[in-house]
Amino acid sequence: MAIVIINPNSTTSMTEAMVSVAQSAAPDLTFEGWTSEKGSPSIQGPEDGEAAAPHLLDLVDRASAQGAEGIIIGCFDDTALKEASQRVSCPVIGIGQASYHYAAMRGWRFSVVTTLAVSVPVLEANIRNQGLGHAVAKVRASNVPVLELEADPMCSARTIGEEALRAEQDDDISAVILGCAGMVQVVAVVRDALKIETIDPVACAAKCLKWMT
Repeated sequence: MAIVIINPNSTTSMTEAMVSVAQSAAPDLTFEGWTSEKGSPSIQGPEDGEAAAPHLLDLVDRASAQGAEGIIIGCFDDTALKEASQRVSCPVIGIGQASYHYAAMRGWRFSVVTTLAVSVPVLEANIRNQGLGHAVAKVRASNVPVLELEADPMCSARTIGEEALRAEQDDDISAVILGCAGMVQVVAVVRDALKIETIDPVACAAKCLKWMT
């Protein structure tokens, strides 16, 4: 079976965008996107993540039962990642997790540009819990809501690009990580605005699973 990308929110277009990016990043693998129909339209902060976790884990169990070669948690918060990894035998990776470790393995000090401020403490805790607190300069909120990334991608790209440029100028870093699965729509614009590396977490997770499967 394919690598299953599980989107813990209910926005199907976001799932489809992630599959397209993953397939381009790792063409030797086959990706399939699953959307949590019982999830909220977006995950912004710990309460949304906690509400999404049970439905996400049901999909993890189903993917494993159907013989998935690997599972990608398609939310930058790495929703229920630890629980998912402990209950199935195939590799499970979060897109946040993949991007942090990729940057660290390259020796890059990084900042994260995410959506809203409510997500910042979640991401900071995830980075610390993975032992990478030394590698991060700052987690920045762009104040662009998740669903706005799809509703107005060009305006969102400009706003996120401006915050990424501030990170490049002020944070003494080598890379910016885009901190939302929905930012697959704005990667090219941000990358063109920066001189340092721009990390797309979905592409990063796909490449990591290529090494693991």
